[in-house]
Order: sequence, then structure tokens, then C-alpha cells
Amino acid sequence: MHTGFSFEIAENQDMIRKMVSDFAEKNIRQNVMEWDEAQHFPVEIFKQLGELGLMGVLVPEEYGGSGFGYQEYVDVIVEVAKVCGSIGLSVAAHNSLCTGHILAFANEAQKQKWLPKLASAEWIGAWGLTEANTGSDALRMRTTAVLDGDEYVINGAKNWITHGKSGDVAVVMVRTGEAGSSKGISAIVVERGTPGFTAGKKENKLGMRASETTEMIFDNCRVPKENLLGNEGDGFKQAMKVLDGGRISIAALSLGIAKGAYLAALGYAQERHQFGVPISSFQGISFKLADMATEIEAAELLIRQAADLKNRHQPMTKESAMAKYYASEVAVKCATEAVQIFGGYGYTKDFPVEKYYRDSKLCTIGEGTSEIQKIVIAREIMK
Repeated sequence: MHTGFSFEIAENQDMIRKMVSDFAEKNIRQNVMEWDEAQHFPVEIFKQLGELGLMGVLVPEEYGGSGFGYQEYVDVIVEVAKVCGSIGLSVAAHNSLCTGHILAFANEAQKQKWLPKLASAEWIGAWGLTEANTGSDALRMRTTAVLDGDEYVINGAKNWITHGKSGDVAVVMVRTGEAGSSKGISAIVVERGTPGFTAGKKENKLGMRASETTEMIFDNCRVPKENLLGNEGDGFKQAMKVLDGGRISIAALSLGIAKGAYLAALGYAQERHQFGVPISSFQGISFKLADMATEIEAAELLIRQAADLKNRHQPMTKESAMAKYYASEVAVKCATEAVQIFGGYGYTKDFPVEKYYRDSKLCTIGEGTSEIQKIVIAREIMK
């Protein structure tokens, strides 16, 4: 299959990588464990990232964004996630889910209203699809929106929502028609402060602890009719398209975590001596590093291919699912091997690899589990 993907790194990509890497080293690295232990969502970091244009990477300049494509976007997520998966996850969710949904499906007036605030991170974005009883089975969601005059009245709850409490605006999938019908779902934008819209329980998570995950609760929440994105009944189709791009995001997040764990393990293996030699000189260790390096390269190629197709507005459901599935499994494997290479030290919080290990697991679950990706891939290859 031919793609237009070039192996040359564009000059602006190099500049972006360096800028994001420098920012992460200076502003994130020393706080990683403190935020993780306290489950602190550092809003101020996202405001700073917004000033650098990194919260509206894909948003055109006319709406206050950076106007970059998916290759640059992958670089941003990878460089942040190499230092902290939590911050990488939040940057990804803000850019590709909430902002991405509005960018793709809002009308001009809606774009003018919300995109500049999101691109600058004046507002943090959330995206609500999942519910307690409907994970992958989104068509049976129970959150409803009923039109009453010029307003939709929303009732129900969403869970596992990134920025469900701190987000200033959320794109929420609601049922406006029959349960189980793909034409029964609509997407509505709800602003924080709207009466009847509150945050519920904040999840106490294994990893990604500095990225906020909470319930969003709607109790007779009245939202203007003009907050509907597209037409009534378009929501499910829109959400599936948003998730196609979101898979590239999570693949990039996985790649960053894998690279971070690998680089930590490589450095440690060259410094740590046993029997008078660096442990990297032992085949048992060097082969682990060789496997990690190879799988990271393979994951990156899958991601770059999907990003290229996305940039060229080509179908990429299969490619983005493959990239997400493979990269997320590689992240878990690399983080696991990194802990092994560090030995006892890898099991302590004094070294970075135990956090990569905890953070990596979410990548195989969020935005469609590995099992769901296999269903998507199988469906695509059997067409």
C-alpha cells in the first residue's frame, strides 16, 4: 500500500520536538512524582502549554491554533509522554477529543465561539462518551437530551471522563432517539457553570494519576439548542470519526511512554556495574534492549503511516487501530522490561520506571481496548 509518508523529518518537526522536550524537562520532570502521589491535576502547566500553541496543535491559525498536521501532533504527545504519561494523556484528550470534535463538526459560529478559548487553554476541554454501564457498547447509553422549546434538557451521567471536573467545556454524546440505534445519538456542547451540570466522583487510579478522571452528572441540565454539533442523530457517527484520530493520539502517548522507559533502562544498563562490567554487556540485558528498540521503531512507523493518511484525509480506520493496538502493547512490554532491567530499584519510586509501568497499562484500555482494536482491524481486513 502506497502512502505519502516521507522519512525525512521536516524542519518545523525538529523545532517542535526540541521546544516540547525542553519545556517538559524544565517544567514537568521535577514535579512528576509529586503530582502523581497527590493526584494533582496541574492546570497551570496546561495554560503554559497553551501559550506555546500546544493545546491547539491541529486548530487553524484563524481560530488561534498552531495550524499543524498530525505528524507534528504526534511529536508533541511523544515528547510530553516521554517525561510524564499523565500530562501527555491530558494534552491528547484536550486536543484530539474535545477540540478535535468541535473542529471537525461545529458550524462557523460555534468554531468562533469555542476554538480560540480551547486552543489557548483559556478553557480546558472534556469529551463525554462512556457511561458506567456502557463502555464499548456506546449505542445503549442512558444519558438523554430532550428538546424543550429552544433548549435541550440533559439527564444522566458519564464516567471515566478526562477533565470531567476541571474542564471548562465538554462535548457530550447524548441519546436523542432510540436506544441501540446509531441514529439515536447526538453531540451537544455543555459549558461549565450551566445549572444542573456537576462533577461526580474522581477516580483513584493505578497510573496516569495527575490526569484528572471523573464522572460528569447532568440533572435537568438545560443547554441552548444551538449547542448541538451538526444535526440531531449525527453524534455516533461523529464520535467514531473522532476516535479514529484519537487512536493516533493514544498510540503517540504509548510511544512516548515506551521511549521514556527504554531510555531510562538503556542509561541505567550502561551505568550499573555487576561483576566488574556494565550490565548492558550481558546478553540477557542487551537482548531486552534490542527488542525494546526494535518494537519502538515498528510502533513509530505504524503511527507515522496513520498520521500521514489522516493528514491527507484518506480512510485510516484500520491503520489507526493497528497503530493504537500495537503501540499500546509495546508500551506495556517496554515498561515491564525496564522495571526488570532496573531490578529492585525498578520497583521503587526513587526511579522513573515504576511510573512508566503503571501509566502504560491505561494505553491498552482507553479509547478502545486492545480487544476492540482487534475487532476493528478484523472487520477492516475482511471487507
